[in-house]
Amino acid sequence: MDEYRDMNRALWNEWVDINAGSAFYGLDEFRKGGTKLRPYELEEVGPVDGKSLLHLQCHFGMDTLSWAREGARVTGADFSERGIEVARQLTGDLGLEATFVHSDIYELPDRLEGEFDVVYTSRGVLNWLPDLTRWAQVVTHFVKPGGILYITEIHPVVQVFDDEVQQPVLRLRYPYWTTEKPLEFENVGSYADLSAPVTVPFEYDWTHSLGEIVTAVAQAGLRIEFLHEFDFIEWRVPPLVERVGDVWRMPRGRFGDPEGELPLFFSLRASKPN
Repeated sequence: MDEYRDMNRALWNEWVDINAGSAFYGLDEFRKGGTKLRPYELEEVGPVDGKSLLHLQCHFGMDTLSWAREGARVTGADFSERGIEVARQLTGDLGLEATFVHSDIYELPDRLEGEFDVVYTSRGVLNWLPDLTRWAQVVTHFVKPGGILYITEIHPVVQVFDDEVQQPVLRLRYPYWTTEKPLEFENVGSYADLSAPVTVPFEYDWTHSLGEIVTAVAQAGLRIEFLHEFDFIEWRVPPLVERVGDVWRMPRGRFGDPEGELPLFFSLRASKPN
């Protein structure tokens, strides 16, 4: 797994500056006082003013600092050295309080002390993890008794479809359940800017079913409070969705039944018993 992890980390180190300068992330607007958090996240997590919050796989910290603007005492962690550098610089530029830790997620218990009221992770993170069982154990390690884990993420069923098909047809291409070896994808730019050059040739992803995600969390000792499935997604997944406002939704009638639907995103909240 070290080979795959090192390749992915090198890729994310390249992506940081591309993403920070992209319209996709809108960092200039964020500097003016914006937030990257969706209203449903704020509602489902609840008030965080004065609470401690750990953001796993935080990239360069925009979501982490959005929680800081909500009053949380935030810590972000990521395996990208460049991501943590930019997050710390952004924190200083904005005059916010935050701690950022450079660490592989599986090594984080050896590099960060304490427990947190909220452990948060979101949007395109679980596919980088080869071992959900160990991930859930790390999460549980950091959730304090009475605290919560909150995830919002692409729905696994979306990731089985061929995203290179241009005609309006749904074709199965990728596995739904976790496989021993990751999927290998040739890199073309960044997901935030496909035209940006990158030197790392491949990325490596792991698929995880919804059942595997829920089971990993539950078996690690957390109590599932809810699992919500949504009809929107945060980014384009061709040919499955089209832009509607500031999200992407499944086009009505394109795939036959005008009322046909698929879940595109989900959120999960789990708590640690006192």
